[in-house]
Amino acid sequence: MTLLLTLDDGATREALLGAVEIARAAAMEDAEPGQVGDHVGVVPEDAVTVSHLFEARVPGYRGWCWSVTVATAGRDHPVTVSEVVLLPGPDAVVAPRWVPWERRVRAGDLGVGDIFPAEEDDLRLAPAYLMSDDPQVEEAAHEVGLGRQRVMSRYGRLDAAARWRAGEYGPRSDMARAAPDVCGTCGFYLQLAGSLRAAFGVCGNEIAPADGHVVHVEYGCGAHSEIEVEVSSSVPVAELVYDDSLLDMVPIEG
Repeated sequence: MTLLLTLDDGATREALLGAVEIARAAAMEDAEPGQVGDHVGVVPEDAVTVSHLFEARVPGYRGWCWSVTVATAGRDHPVTVSEVVLLPGPDAVVAPRWVPWERRVRAGDLGVGDIFPAEEDDLRLAPAYLMSDDPQVEEAAHEVGLGRQRVMSRYGRLDAAARWRAGEYGPRSDMARAAPDVCGTCGFYLQLAGSLRAAFGVCGNEIAPADGHVVHVEYGCGAHSEIEVEVSSSVPVAELVYDDSLLDMVPIEG
């Protein structure tokens, strides 16, 4: 992986390119015996600095390189070592991209005693004194004063609605597609209040798999309140037939 340098001064360029053994010696000082491999390339940093790359034969660092940065002050000045580091190559095994802890928490991760505060600029929340475009929220806020410090914003409600609709208790779930009818016509369906009332409610049937959960109006299950099942004997019974054609008629003497 040798790269062409674009250094103006020919003598400086030759001095930096020729500092392979100086760079190797510096890498070997930082590495364990046998961990510095072949020289695999040169990377220009600026007009008086380059980095020499050596194969890193370090356990657990497949595809990494020792990068030794060398520099010179110019013509007739010695080449000195500035830095020795291990750098990943294009095929290196590296750690996954770092994700802030508040973005790592997923649904179901929160346990007993765990605390997970909402961010100050959480788009799902809005100050309670702002218009929430939810008439019932606004009415309640006016009745009791300021009320809650923050309420769900329009973005937050739409985000929750999309998640619920696509979830286990949405209209596309396997249970809903096999159901004889939808929750919107079920007597156990408890409609939500507010702007989501047209699309969501809570199941109140203890037999249903969604009992106590928010369900979409088009979700459904086999415990619908209006489903009727024809009850009949599971054992077939033959129809009783009386046949007297084979009886002999005997006269009765008086």
